Amino acid sequence: MAAPSEAPVAATPSAKIIGLEGLGDLRIGKAVPSAGSWAARGAQASDACTTVTSPAYPGVYAIVQNGKVQRITVGKSSDVKLVEGIGVGANEKDVDRWFGGFRSEPHKYEAAPAKYLTAPNAAPGEPAVRFEIGQDRKVSLIHVGVMPALGYVEGCA
Repeated sequence: MAAPSEAPVAATPSAKIIGLEGLGDLRIGKAVPSAGSWAARGAQASDACTTVTSPAYPGVYAIVQNGKVQRITVGKSSDVKLVEGIGVGANEKDVDRWFGGFRSEPHKYEAAPAKYLTAPNAAPGEPAVRFEIGQDRKVSLIHVGVMPALGYVEGCA
């Protein structure tokens, strides 16, 4: 089994790699790029909170509050991954190998062993990662962003 200190699985830069800074031209803590493909498309929208999507990233949406991206979520139909090679469908054991020490919390809508695994540095204002693990012990969603939006379980809430 590989150790976290080894070279990441996906070491080459790619448009399909998400990091703490964001995904492609969409950046955590910044406004949605006006020239990009991200826009509200029938998703949640209000003056306080909007979700945006891009046809370039199927299965991904972002939460925008007060005009700034607060969280990016990678869902089941997405091939976007973290640089470590972890994507939706990865085993919980792979997550633990790369991200040991994450705080475990019970899942709001699924029985154990489903859970949330949240980075220990998920303090307000600091970008962090949060995984949703399903009952099959596989990653069902990956969230990158800042609290409190990082912990939202229903889109903008």
